[in-house]
Amino acid sequence: MTSFDELPIRDDLRGLKPYGAPQAHVRVELNVNENTHPVPADVVDDIMRRIHVALGTINRYPDREFTALREALAGYLGHGLTAENMWAANGSNEVIQQLLQAFGGPGRSVLAFPPTYSMHSIIAAGTGTQWIPAQRDAEFEISPATAVAAIQAHQPDIVFFCTPNNPTGTPVSVETIAAAYDATEGIVFVDEAYAEFAPEGEPTALTLLEGRPRLVISRTMSKAFAFAGARVGYLAADPAVADALRLVRLPYHLSALTQAAAEGALAHTPAMLAMVDDIRGQRDRLVRELAVLGYTPYPSSANFVLFGGVRDPQDVFDKLLAQGIIIRDIGLPHHLRVTAGTEAETTEFLDALAALDGSINGAL
Repeated sequence: MTSFDELPIRDDLRGLKPYGAPQAHVRVELNVNENTHPVPADVVDDIMRRIHVALGTINRYPDREFTALREALAGYLGHGLTAENMWAANGSNEVIQQLLQAFGGPGRSVLAFPPTYSMHSIIAAGTGTQWIPAQRDAEFEISPATAVAAIQAHQPDIVFFCTPNNPTGTPVSVETIAAAYDATEGIVFVDEAYAEFAPEGEPTALTLLEGRPRLVISRTMSKAFAFAGARVGYLAADPAVADALRLVRLPYHLSALTQAAAEGALAHTPAMLAMVDDIRGQRDRLVRELAVLGYTPYPSSANFVLFGGVRDPQDVFDKLLAQGIIIRDIGLPHHLRVTAGTEAETTEFLDALAALDGSINGAL
């Protein structure tokens, strides 16, 4: 068997590692920020009906422009958006990949602010786009001045923000995004995968779109819509951005079944988002109770909580996993991240964590 290193792979990919979130299927899975609530049964029934209809013409290629889905996505987001402002793909990761294929690539760079979503740098590497990390402020914040200074120092072709940020849960203000846009002539990309979990009234970057043709905002149906297995991500931007992505997308990249399922989920938006308030409640409960246990949880606007003060993250991870509970070691020293699950899942995690011997593997 030929080893990986013996293959004629691109030099810039040598030494890199693929995305590696653990896939252990255990009783309580709180490691990849999924919505742990199941899709309501009546919504499942309607989605299955729509898929059955789509199967009747499955011998034909799907709508290459996924017109009905784009219209439904625009209706969901509001903000005066139309189908022409929308683009979708197989998860927001594919949206990001297409964006970097169109606006990044060899000889171009993307500026970002780690710690942030690990796939951003992986997709940059895969598209041959230079990854430039910049420093955040205290408590993982990014002020307008910090963003502008990094842009002026590095002159990137693309600027990435993630808000609420993964893995910290920290929001990025619209003031910071607007300042970054004014400081560059390149693309400003805002990953809003967890936007539905933000506090009521917290402004979204969608409010900045008008008059900013280089601003791109992505969302996903994986999180709030409990649709991770369907792989549906999308973006909102000036129609010219969608035209650019048509140059790099593969033909018929969204299957007829994916389109039918996503349209069905969007047709039941109130039911699909009914669990969001419960998830917010469990997230806030995690922040409170982790502090009581002696850890240092960070405020979060997402469906997860990053907490510090962990004496030995790997040991805590292993001992929880042995009890059928999986969370995430993100590689940040003395930190772990946990998804806000159902009330029962959250209780089981907190009880198991509290039972650990703090002098050996608990809080610092």
